[in-house]
Amino acid sequence: MVSALLLAALPLAAALPYSASIFAGSTTSAVFPPPGATSASYDEYFPDAVEVGFAGPTPTGAEPEAIQTAPASPVKVDAYPLVADGAMYSPSFNPMRYWGNLSPWFSVGGAFGLPEASPQVPSGCELTQVHIVQRHGARYPTSGTNEFAALLQSTVANGTGFTAKGPLEFLNTWTYKLGAEILTPFGRQQLYDLGSTSKVQYGHLLDGFTQLPVFRTTSEWRMVQSARNWAAGFFGLEEYPTSYYEEIIIEEDGYNNTLVPWDDCNNANGDLYSMGSWYANNWTEVYLKNTVTRLQQYIDGVELTTSSVSEMQDLCAYETVSIGYSKFCELFTEEEWRGYQYANDLDFWYADGPGNPAGAAQGIGYVQELLARLTQTIMTEFDTTTNGTLDGNNITFPLNQPIYMDATHDTTIASIAVAMNFTSMVASGPLPVDHIPDNLSYNTQHIAPFAAHLVGQVMTCPASGGPPDSAKYIRWLLNDGAVPLTGIKYCEELNKDGLCLLDNFIKGMQERVAEVDFQHDCFGDDVEVPYPDNLTNGRYIR
Repeated sequence: MVSALLLAALPLAAALPYSASIFAGSTTSAVFPPPGATSASYDEYFPDAVEVGFAGPTPTGAEPEAIQTAPASPVKVDAYPLVADGAMYSPSFNPMRYWGNLSPWFSVGGAFGLPEASPQVPSGCELTQVHIVQRHGARYPTSGTNEFAALLQSTVANGTGFTAKGPLEFLNTWTYKLGAEILTPFGRQQLYDLGSTSKVQYGHLLDGFTQLPVFRTTSEWRMVQSARNWAAGFFGLEEYPTSYYEEIIIEEDGYNNTLVPWDDCNNANGDLYSMGSWYANNWTEVYLKNTVTRLQQYIDGVELTTSSVSEMQDLCAYETVSIGYSKFCELFTEEEWRGYQYANDLDFWYADGPGNPAGAAQGIGYVQELLARLTQTIMTEFDTTTNGTLDGNNITFPLNQPIYMDATHDTTIASIAVAMNFTSMVASGPLPVDHIPDNLSYNTQHIAPFAAHLVGQVMTCPASGGPPDSAKYIRWLLNDGAVPLTGIKYCEELNKDGLCLLDNFIKGMQERVAEVDFQHDCFGDDVEVPYPDNLTNGRYIR
């Protein structure tokens, strides 16, 4: 990729910190590459492909357009090569589907309310543009977030130790093997696969480019890794470094960034944000109360709590996406995994989503950028999370690309969904803290799992008058599921494929931008905490 002018990438040394693993009985772990080993040590013995030559024929064919031409779209159902197993749930129950934002992405079908819709472009329509918002792949845990491993280690360090038996016997020899923050091998695979998938689906749109594409990411190393793995899958391993411009936007306080909006929104980092943890922790006390009693009988020397048991569920998810399998997964029942999922739903709903009065404000900057791209109008006002240096420049923010790809985080996708007023996700109403509601419509594993992707498809379709009349439409797919746009003004009429006239969508989004009071919702100090439970649109109720 060609580095864009004036953009700062995260220094490699700072991006790959190493700290000793934390686990019972040890404070060190092996690392790779071995200390002192470098790829340049024997370069003369290993010439590259250009030096070797003899490549054979290399002609390329036409760019694919399977999303337009295939009779059906492939469905993502597995998480190969990961293994999720357990002794207490039925074969028809897959716990990976109940890990909230830690779930590997899968095709959600009609989860958002359009069971007849397919990711395939509707018959008779012609795709002209796609807008891809891509979450990073599976990662290691956030630094210092799992206290259960530290709890076990502390019993060894203070000399008391612990003894486990039965289903917890594996803890006697268990070691904590996880890194922190960066992509796991599976996470790299996810993004490479999605880049390849996007090429198969949308490759023909490359024919409409008059210059190299600009694809955006943020400076966190897992974000850079994700964007590059996606690009390697899309363009090819050898071709991708010179096939696009990599725009790396600084992810840090003091830098406007629509892909990391919370750094530009004070209320997204204080007591309002903490509501998510507060509600989730209260629910954890409900659904894991009996689980603590059940597991405590199998371990002496360690006092379990609902918090530590919830962290064991975290470890199931993180170990599986990191090292392929986890013994922790076997410890929990189907009901307990459903409870774990709902804890994630509560966290997202009240911290970044429809139940947070700064939820829409955090996503509205991306909506402003989207409108600029759809109308090919250069941005001149930068009063939200938009970046005046980058967004006001048609080199770093081009307006004529047939394909856009923005790599971001899970919470950003959740906030964009709120800002765009995807009301089907809030159909079951505000989330209670003491039970899982029937027909729950807000499911984090459907909205923001690892490698989640929100795709806007712009297409020309026959108008109601029939040929030769035609009109431009747009629709949105989230993890292959079409999202009804009925919450957007001028798109209220339900379309079985999720389509809305592009001009109507633009008018509706312009009015939505005008509705959201970014300055107040992000910086106002008159918002009650915890916020009333009746909020479902991510905006402050005056």
